[in-house]
Amino acid sequence: MTKLFVNNTYMTSKQRRPTEAELSILRVLWESGPASVRDIQRILNEIRPTGYTTVLKTMQIMTEKGLVERDESVRPQIAFGGSVKTLVLQALSTRKSSAAELEEIEKLLDRIEGGEK
Repeated sequence: MTKLFVNNTYMTSKQRRPTEAELSILRVLWESGPASVRDIQRILNEIRPTGYTTVLKTMQIMTEKGLVERDESVRPQIAFGGSVKTLVLQALSTRKSSAAELEEIEKLLDRIEGGEK
């Protein structure tokens, strides 16, 4: 699920000043308008290697601070070519899974491929 973020120019005096990382994200939003975390990460990555989860966490903090707002009505499709296996393999590549977790995932994939619910 991807959400678009927009700059929220209203800040109360009680809020902290944006950090350098937050300012980088705000510059992207000011220049390009509403954008997803993935879009912002790609732009920032052209300047300096920046991880998706780093941008995501920073933007979550920025949302709490009132620096940006989420538009949860936007739901772009996730690009995995419709393949559940590709999606699962991508997710599994992020950390090591236990044997029990892998067995559970394999059973789920077998059910999905077999058309069972």
